[in-house]
Amino acid sequence: MNDLWSLTATEVADLVRRGDVRAREVTESTLARIDAENPGCNAIVARCDDAALATADAVDQALAHGLDPGPMAGVPVTIKANTDQAGHATTNGLRLQRDLIATEDSPVVSNLRRAGAVIVGRTNTPAFSLRWFTRNSLHGHTTNPRAPGVTPGGSSGGAGAAVAAGMGPVAQGTDIAGSIRYPAYACGIHGLRPSLGRVPAFNSSGPDRHIGAQLMAVSGPLARSIADLRLSLAAMAQPDLRDPWYTPAPMQGPTLPRRAALCLCPDGMRVAAPVKDALRGAAKRLSDAGWQVDEVDTPPLHEAMRLQLIMWLSEMRHSAGQAVRDEDDPDATAVYTYLQAITPEADLHAVMNALQSRSRLIRGWRAFLSDYPVMLCPVSGELPFDDLRDVVSQSEFEAIVAAQALQIGLPFLNLPGLSVSTGTARGRPVGVQLVANQFREDILLDAGALIAGTVPPT
Repeated sequence: MNDLWSLTATEVADLVRRGDVRAREVTESTLARIDAENPGCNAIVARCDDAALATADAVDQALAHGLDPGPMAGVPVTIKANTDQAGHATTNGLRLQRDLIATEDSPVVSNLRRAGAVIVGRTNTPAFSLRWFTRNSLHGHTTNPRAPGVTPGGSSGGAGAAVAAGMGPVAQGTDIAGSIRYPAYACGIHGLRPSLGRVPAFNSSGPDRHIGAQLMAVSGPLARSIADLRLSLAAMAQPDLRDPWYTPAPMQGPTLPRRAALCLCPDGMRVAAPVKDALRGAAKRLSDAGWQVDEVDTPPLHEAMRLQLIMWLSEMRHSAGQAVRDEDDPDATAVYTYLQAITPEADLHAVMNALQSRSRLIRGWRAFLSDYPVMLCPVSGELPFDDLRDVVSQSEFEAIVAAQALQIGLPFLNLPGLSVSTGTARGRPVGVQLVANQFREDILLDAGALIAGTVPPT
């Protein structure tokens, strides 16, 4: 079967575990697909061919001996270049870190390996994982295989492009301000930002992050089917004591009312007509499936976005400002400059007040999501952006930030979010976002499965 690369992760795992195909065959098919597609989009910046084939052989041998190789047996996956993978550089898109070789796997990589997944490559990210676009001076420019001239998203842009192009059915990404949800949206696939503590995270190659990033950055999956997100999330979420925020919460929560809040313009944000159309279409699919859907507004969103930016920029000014200057990546320098212009320097009192306000905001949002277990809202206020639009000017950058209020604000509130592809509009991918209370990824996936099916690769 030469088209094994096109199967979903769920299909691959079922076929391999039943013995209908060998993990090596799937891996060889996927590596051939990478040979064919990666030169055109530059999603994968480090290959793992030999190790991948060895892992696939180990899966096949385990099955031959009657052993269980794991729930993701033989499934090709990619790892983002800001995540430790033993023997590979954790570059984070930086020339400064091209020789920062990880000596041990991060928890998410360890968990994927234990689940039987086959790591076929490492995916590109913008310098410092800072943007919703993916280009850097070390690895180059990642383009969108589904929509030429449109951003593949960021910072997990390489992950999104790899999945969209069929270079592995699942990709691991990270999200502090939309870095999973937005690449999924831009590349026409699905992506899940889990709750903080769901998927353990730790990079031994660098120092621990400051408190804002600890509270808001998470790791999660991108895929072409909701079933694959469910499968890979369960694999990624296994315990690892290296992450002090890890929480052994059940993957399935209590039954909740099938009630959704349709939020077309959250907290007054501007939303383009095609995005509203996608939301109304998704709401109808939920309604047709028996859900109650009410059109309402959200609790404060822009305040959460503003406070997230205060935390983000305070930590960057404290620990990364000199690195931005030393790296001298034109895109990162421009974006950092633009961010500083819209986020005045904060003193200790402002940072402490931001963290204090976070508790109040979270209380309000959790109450809202208790009344409406699922919020249906935009991923972005606009269709996916023209590529590299964020470095054109300060005004263009500010327009992008305004459109990304939900990408920035929701992580401040520690809410899981699911980006669901619903098709195309005006020649660009379009989709919707589902949001739920902490550790209720299960209801997001249940609702997402009613809205969209498996997306074909490009």
